[in-house]
Amino acid sequence: MVIRYHPQFKKSYKNLSPQIKLKAEVKEKIFRQNPFHPSLDTHKLHGKLKNQWSFSIDREFRILFEFNKSDVILLDVGDHEIYR
Repeated sequence: MVIRYHPQFKKSYKNLSPQIKLKAEVKEKIFRQNPFHPSLDTHKLHGKLKNQWSFSIDREFRILFEFNKSDVILLDVGDHEIYR
């Protein structure tokens, strides 16, 4: 699986606190091994985001992504505002 980073993800990631960046890196490593690991709470979204998925960094922060054939595109990262 190849992971690609959308420009919006890169922009949002820069604005995260160092603590959240560290947690995000740990979760991304888990995601690379198993995108559906229970600690990630990976789930498909609904409504206008029905083609996208999300996994948890912690109780507040999420990474929004989509599967694209054998690749994954990380679209955005942040709190629940990224769903809007």
